[in-house]
Amino acid sequence: MRIYDISMPIYHGMPVYKNRAEKQPQLEVTCNYEKGIRETRWLLDSHTGTHIDAPAHVLPGGATIAQLDLSPLIGPCRVLDLTTVSDHITSGDLENQPICSGDFVLLKTGNSWAGGNEAGFIYLDAGAAFYLVQKGVRGVGLDALGVERDQPGHPTHRTLLENGVIIIEGLRLKDVPPGVYHMVALPLPLIGAEAAPARVVLLE
Repeated sequence: MRIYDISMPIYHGMPVYKNRAEKQPQLEVTCNYEKGIRETRWLLDSHTGTHIDAPAHVLPGGATIAQLDLSPLIGPCRVLDLTTVSDHITSGDLENQPICSGDFVLLKTGNSWAGGNEAGFIYLDAGAAFYLVQKGVRGVGLDALGVERDQPGHPTHRTLLENGVIIIEGLRLKDVPPGVYHMVALPLPLIGAEAAPARVVLLE
């Protein structure tokens, strides 16, 4: 069995959304073997690195990350090759892809070769999000730190989350060939949070 770890490592200086300094993780060493052990304290944005968005991210009263059903996050997924797409993914880019009802689709784009904090990252537009909802997918993952680029009203997030489609952002798919895998994507159960970092692996 081959394991693909498609998660971003978390460290101070890592790629963060649009290189915004306030989103950088902060690390403090609180004990460094003086008492025989090492301990650290981390200050993290809930959208740090590879993370999962819950409906509460854009929907007042929506489910929080600890309230998500984990079953859609464990099971088969499909990696789609969209490396020829520039700027943003449209419904037309998805029409010839092998997408089936119940799929969890991971969208592999040129983002996987970039640094991860580019302002002009490739994103999923609202029309493509609606297309995926119509296809009946259970989740969408993208290799960018956002599934959209601050579009007014956040239509991509809303279209997906209002229809029960889970969003994973910040994947690293460079070394993963297109195809079907078994995915395990587990967010930290942060009570009351609208998102949480996650370790995401694919099993071949």
